[in-house]
This record gives sequence, structure tokens and C-alpha cells, in this order.
Amino acid sequence: MSWDISIMDLPAGALSVSDIPHDFAPAPLGQRAALIAKILEVAPQADFSDPTWGELSTPDFTIEFNMGRDALCDSLMLHVRGGESAVDFITALLHHLGLRAIDCSTGDFSNRRQRLGGLQLGGTSAFASSMAVD
Repeated sequence: MSWDISIMDLPAGALSVSDIPHDFAPAPLGQRAALIAKILEVAPQADFSDPTWGELSTPDFTIEFNMGRDALCDSLMLHVRGGESAVDFITALLHHLGLRAIDCSTGDFSNRRQRLGGLQLGGTSAFASSMAVD
């Protein structure tokens, strides 16, 4: 299975993409070097020898991190290949970054766990939990 995940500054109160105001301008995620450092805290084995295009390869999944060429990152695109363990990693990454994501295959906030057969962690979808709004 493969899919793309777009990580960006999204309004905290939005429960779906349709809740995002048309005039909303996301804030930058920060400096690329700082963002890479935070990703490496979760995935120290990730390869960012090319800081514009990182890669994390595990036996179960591969994720490419499209960081863009600018030093200031407006968003981060994940190109994901693999199964359910990729969802667990992405959930942990989003939580660590304090960000939300849009699943490009659906055009809405990512909830891949439910589409993988409703697999649950602790009774709650891990992806849905990372998307929850306080």
C-alpha cells in the first residue's frame, strides 16, 4: 500500500478539511534543520544526507520526507509505502511534532488506521487520536 500525507499548520478547531476557513494561511513549520532534528528524535535511523528529501527505511515500511528547498519549511509531505506499522510511526511523529496531517488520498484529516480494517490501539484509532482536538 502507498499513500501521501501532507503535514502542515492546520487550525486546531477544524474537525475536517471543510472546517478550514478559505482565507486561512498556515504558519511555517519552522526551519528545515530544526524540523529534521525533531524527526530524528523519533527516527534516528532516517537518512537526511539530502536535507530536501529524507528517507526512513524499515523492514515493514519506507517513508520519504519531502522537505522542499527553502530553509523555512511551510509543509512536509510524506510519501509512504508499507503497511500498518507505518501508521504507528506517523502517529508518533505527528504527536512529537505537535502537528496534524491531511491524507492526500481522501483529502481529509488522516485516519488511515480505520481504512486498514479498523485496527485499534487501546480502543481508539491511533491516527484518529493524533488528530483529536482538545
